[in-house]
Amino acid sequence: MAETKPSVGTARTYTFGIAAAVDALIIIIVTGAAYYLTSSILSTGIALFFTLVIVLSLSLRVLNQWNRMAVFRLGRYVGVIGPGPYLIIPLFDRTPVRLDLRVISTAFKAERTLTKDNVPVDVDAILFWRVRNPENAVLNVQSYYDSVLLASQTAMRDIIGKSELSLMLSGRDKIGRDIQNLIEERVTNWGVEAISVEIRDVSIPPELQNAMARVATSDREKQARVILAESESLAADKMLEAAHKYETDPFAMQLRGLNMMYEISLAGKNVMVFIPTESKGFSLPLPMGIAGLKDFIEQQKDMKPDRKKKTDGK
Repeated sequence: MAETKPSVGTARTYTFGIAAAVDALIIIIVTGAAYYLTSSILSTGIALFFTLVIVLSLSLRVLNQWNRMAVFRLGRYVGVIGPGPYLIIPLFDRTPVRLDLRVISTAFKAERTLTKDNVPVDVDAILFWRVRNPENAVLNVQSYYDSVLLASQTAMRDIIGKSELSLMLSGRDKIGRDIQNLIEERVTNWGVEAISVEIRDVSIPPELQNAMARVATSDREKQARVILAESESLAADKMLEAAHKYETDPFAMQLRGLNMMYEISLAGKNVMVFIPTESKGFSLPLPMGIAGLKDFIEQQKDMKPDRKKKTDGK
C-alpha cells in the first residue's frame, strides 16, 4: 500500500483589502493627531512631512515573492502578509518572524554513532526541505529552522542504530529514504515538508578500513587464483586435443612449426639455424625429421672407415 502524507492546511492570510483599509484609516487618524500636536511647534509643511515619514517607516512592509511575514496585533496572531507592499498599524502590529518558502538545504551529521553490529560511524548528510504552512511554522514551534536541524540529527541516529554497516555502505539511497520518512513524521505539525535526504559520506575507523581492505584483497587474490587454475585446465585440455591432431596428421605439425618460426622471427633478435635432414619440414623437431637426422649421422659414421681405407691405399 502506498503511504499517504498528512494534509497540510493553508495559512490564514492577512488580506490586503479590508485589513489594509482599516490600517490606512487608523494611520490617517494617527497622522492627523501627530500633525495637530506638531503643527503648533513647527511649520505646517515640515510637520506634515515628518509625520508622514515617521508613520510610513513604521507601517510599510515590502516582501519578496518567496518571503512571508507573520503579523501579531497586540499579541494575537492576525495572519501572514506577502509578497509585495503591505501596511500595518504602527505601535500595535508586530512582525517578528520572516519565513522563506524556497527549498532550503541543511547539512547535518551524526558522529560516533553505533550501527546495529556495533561499529562506530560518522555520517554526513544534506536535508532538502521547505515551509509549506507558514502559520504552523510560526505558532507550533519556537524556531522551525533549529528544530528541523535537531530533528534531522536525531532521526539519523535512530536509523543508523537500526542498520548494519554493510547496508550503510551499499544502501545509501534506502538509508536516506528512511531518514526522510522519519523526519517527515516529526516535522509535519510544524508546517515543514522534508523533500529528500542525501548521504554525502560514511566514515569508519581507520583500523576497520585496513581490515576491510585486507579482506577485499584476499577475496580478489582468491578469485585470481581460481581463474588462473581454470585457465590452465582449459589450456591443458586444448593442448591434449592438439597433440592428438598432430599425431594423426604430420602436415599439421609442420604448419604449426612454420607458424612458430614466423613468431620467433618477429622479434628480429633471434638467430635460426636450419639443420639439413632427409625429411621435409625445415629441420623441425618432427619424428620424421629426427629419424632422418639419425640416419644421416649413421651414414656419416659408416663412411668414415671407407675414407680411411682409401687413405691407407694411397
